[in-house]
Amino acid sequence: MRVAQNVSALDLDEYQQAARQVLRHPLITASYPDRTTLPLVRKWASQLRVDLAETLGYTLVSNGDTVRLRRVQDTLDATHPAYTRARKPFDRRRYAYLVLALSVLGRAGTQIALSELAGAVAAEAGRVDGLGMDTERKPDRDAFVDAVAWLETRGALRMADGSAVDWVNDPERAEALYDIDREITGAVYAPSRVLQHLNSVTDLLGDAASAGPAQGINAERRRTGRRARRLALEQPVVYYADVDEGLRGQLRAPALAEDLERLTGLPLERRAEGVALINTGGRLTDVTFPGAGTVAQAALLLCARIAGYLTFSLHRVEKLPAATAAERLADASARIDAALPARSGVTALLADAADAAATDSAVQPGDALPSGDVAAEATKAAGHEATYPFLSDSWLRAELTKLVEEFGGGMSERQIADPAGLLDDALNLLASVGFVARTDGGALILPLLARYRGVTAQLKETIK
Repeated sequence: MRVAQNVSALDLDEYQQAARQVLRHPLITASYPDRTTLPLVRKWASQLRVDLAETLGYTLVSNGDTVRLRRVQDTLDATHPAYTRARKPFDRRRYAYLVLALSVLGRAGTQIALSELAGAVAAEAGRVDGLGMDTERKPDRDAFVDAVAWLETRGALRMADGSAVDWVNDPERAEALYDIDREITGAVYAPSRVLQHLNSVTDLLGDAASAGPAQGINAERRRTGRRARRLALEQPVVYYADVDEGLRGQLRAPALAEDLERLTGLPLERRAEGVALINTGGRLTDVTFPGAGTVAQAALLLCARIAGYLTFSLHRVEKLPAATAAERLADASARIDAALPARSGVTALLADAADAAATDSAVQPGDALPSGDVAAEATKAAGHEATYPFLSDSWLRAELTKLVEEFGGGMSERQIADPAGLLDDALNLLASVGFVARTDGGALILPLLARYRGVTAQLKETIK
């Protein structure tokens, strides 16, 4: 079945805009991400529901003034965090307060005072080893209100009276009152599995609908095709060396490019090393690269310096293999599973029963890929381990220091005062868009980075 089968050529652009909004914002309400998105998505909801299920295995749920996309997660991805009011990624404490706040709101009435919500969350947090919440401490109040503000932005809470900022600064004298939207609070958190039954965080991954009895080679090919489309859509770049043979075949299939291009309006570019959805105009990403800000500027300048260095010195640089997607998943899941709480006897019995049943039944889009010297270092043939140029932390620090000396006048003084932190932030950004793979003692340079070897920069002159 063709994507957007019942959409006319004249309406295709509007349909694709709706699809991009749903994919970028899995929760859409009357006010989030803005007041124009919900009417647009509801107009195309029927066609989107069919296309997203068929091509990606996603479920689109539309209830009243809420549209919720239930994704299928194939890997553990830390590159799409929730953000605070100051646009900083949530830490573990803020995530915990967010989940506890949702639990409290699920049992509340139609309104709740901020102090009442804080007291209930603090009581729940006190039962969790290593968490806690003391409303007498301003850092705890700040973290809690960041979680509340996240819900308010999405319309789950609406300010009826007072000020949350005033309460943070003086909880004895200030207060805030919120209206609760129960439809939205219910849509925010809707896990596809019963969490108490999980043995590992990896039990949350994959398509639950495909976990039943085997249905033949065509069904397996269909499931693999959906996973390949999800990878190409959700990841900035997919390198063939990073996936198994079945996924490589699906990623190379002409139908994959046709489906994704017709769904999103974005072209899929193929190179010898892999595929990438070309994110023209930043229409389908929460991380734009190149971008504004000191970290993004430092990362772009570092890209140019790395690519230029490898152009002339590649033969002298050590090449190492990068961890595969399966190896990265195993490492991340092991670290997360180590922190899972011990289960009670009843929960353990339920989980064991679920395991037995499962055993019986069996089974940002980034920018264009480069071609050239750096890309050529990745081994293409299946069955051979791909290797990539390795640059040490000391080399990267030295180059960043030179860049700061040359271009620091256009960067944040606070960030350039901490070169180690700036380098760490820049490398994390480059890793999140598929340009490098961080490893002990340095970074592996991946093929996509070669695209920026011709970058030049100059400081803008300040007019006095």
